[in-house]
Amino acid sequence: MDATEKFWQGDFGDHYTARNLGNVRNNEAMFYTMQLAIRDPESVIEFGAGAGENILAMKAYWPATKYSAVEINPKAYKHLSQIKGLDIYLESVYDVDVEPAEMVLTKGLLIHIPPERINDVYDKLYKHARRYIVICEYYNPVPVEIPYRGHAGRLWKRDFAGEMLDRYPMKLIDYGFVYYRDEHPQDSLNWFLLEKENHAVL
Repeated sequence: MDATEKFWQGDFGDHYTARNLGNVRNNEAMFYTMQLAIRDPESVIEFGAGAGENILAMKAYWPATKYSAVEINPKAYKHLSQIKGLDIYLESVYDVDVEPAEMVLTKGLLIHIPPERINDVYDKLYKHARRYIVICEYYNPVPVEIPYRGHAGRLWKRDFAGEMLDRYPMKLIDYGFVYYRDEHPQDSLNWFLLEKENHAVL
């Protein structure tokens, strides 16, 4: 286990989990546009699921969807375990291997992946998505490191969606930005909906 994994497994990850509770309504607003384009995915995997705030928001639109969550922090795992019908994997995104889903989601995960490991995680997302990949992260046209709550080497902005489009046969379906002063705010993040080319139609 590397330093990044230990960081998120420990106290910092515990505080992060507590700090991000209570965002379900804001997340529902963000997912509204996406759900118009996707329409009832058969299954969803979220990598870096935290306490499940995104999954609870998606359930408002897709109640019949099968959900899986990958999370490394034990306290976040306890919150996830309270969501009925959710398959949960208390593992690192680097190591987990689960059944592919129609849609894969990351929200606030890729920004915390060290540059030397980012292609490994891209490969993981692509492998586990049968059709769609949704990326909700901080955007920057070139990779740049940002100090994160007093820590170095813990947060990077980059063009995650663009790098995936360059790396794999995919197309951009939709994208958006949610401002921190919005009625239903996010932390000024960009979201991107990507679709695999030549995907199998279910």
